[in-house]
Amino acid sequence: MRKSAASSHTVWLCRPGLSNDPCSYPQSATAISATGAATAVPTVQPAASKFDCFYVYPTVSTEKTKNADLKIQPAEIAAAVAQASRFSQVCRVWAPMYRQVTVAGLFSAGQTLTANNEAYDSLLSGWKDYLAHDNHGRPVIFIGHSQGAAILIRLLGTVIDRSPTLRKLMVSALIMGGNVQVPTGKLVGGSFAHIPLCSKVNQNGCVIAYSTFGTTPPATSFFGRPGQGVSLQWGGIAKAGQQVACVNPVTFSGASAALSPYFLTATSKVPGVIVSTPWVTYPGLYTGTCVSNGGATWLQVSRVPAAGDPRPTVTASLGLNWGYHLDDVNLALGDLVHDVAMEEAARR
Repeated sequence: MRKSAASSHTVWLCRPGLSNDPCSYPQSATAISATGAATAVPTVQPAASKFDCFYVYPTVSTEKTKNADLKIQPAEIAAAVAQASRFSQVCRVWAPMYRQVTVAGLFSAGQTLTANNEAYDSLLSGWKDYLAHDNHGRPVIFIGHSQGAAILIRLLGTVIDRSPTLRKLMVSALIMGGNVQVPTGKLVGGSFAHIPLCSKVNQNGCVIAYSTFGTTPPATSFFGRPGQGVSLQWGGIAKAGQQVACVNPVTFSGASAALSPYFLTATSKVPGVIVSTPWVTYPGLYTGTCVSNGGATWLQVSRVPAAGDPRPTVTASLGLNWGYHLDDVNLALGDLVHDVAMEEAARR
């Protein structure tokens, strides 16, 4: 296990200087067009950044207990590579292991508040260790998905939001698939008393949040509807007068725009196209727009029709209650990395 030099309890999945750090995965990518033409994407070499990213991975543990231990396993490594490693272009990525509620625990009849609290307390310990020994006043971008997003909402709401000093340290928070809640039509309130939703690309101290769907989330959806589903993991039980936040990471408005998706080549193949880079991107394949309808709010992801387009598209593989949850981050990964770069540029 890889522990902090200044701590005896934090196991780091990612941190600057680690050997075989999954968050330092190679960045080279190939863009594939609607005709199947492949073009190399200029590689951005990660530079020595003045900013830190604090990443909390989603529910991936396949251990049989309700809460995972702190042993780094292939599932956590894969999540960090797929979701966090491209942020190494714009920040130093830190990712503590935490005692998350496992896949088995999430779907067991006996899932309890105790299991959620154990996951949160473990993540909180990692944050405190990082802040005490490794931060040194560096501005921080928080990144989380699914259970990781829910735990970040709780951390932001109970620790960061209540401290003017820590709010100044925060560049932004990227919270995908976590159900940040705000009063209907508002930018602040609900999950956070002081931290608003981002309303422009270079804004600091704000939150980018969304969940992706291809159709209206059903009434039983785990995402996009307040006071249910993943909201319960961070304690969000309020429904009346609340909506789940949606910030379009491209337009920061209600306007639709083309998304910049990035997927690992190993998990996203195009028939007849040989790709030698670890990443693949599909320009012009998807558009995204924030939609509110029937009590739900979500980032509507739509495929742009093109005759003969060979590129694969995401599906609601886990069912309509989940939407495109498994791909929340990767559907707009290029946009999210760009957003962080713009926020950092505005802060300098």
